[in-house]
Amino acid sequence: MPSIGVPGLIIILVIALIIFGPSKLPQLGKAVGQTLREFKNSTKDIVDDVSDEFKLDDKESADKKKVS
Repeated sequence: MPSIGVPGLIIILVIALIIFGPSKLPQLGKAVGQTLREFKNSTKDIVDDVSDEFKLDDKESADKKKVS
């Protein structure tokens, strides 16, 4: 998937300015930032949980090999 780049970002900002107006853009930016932060934290929590499960499984399999 190609990246947006500077020209694409400028077009998006101009369209947002036309649609929402200059008074709503700061509120919109804040809402987008909070949403991205929450998404990032959620995905980090999920990745951490999965990593912990893999570490636990590795430890259990290593313990079984020691017993055998």
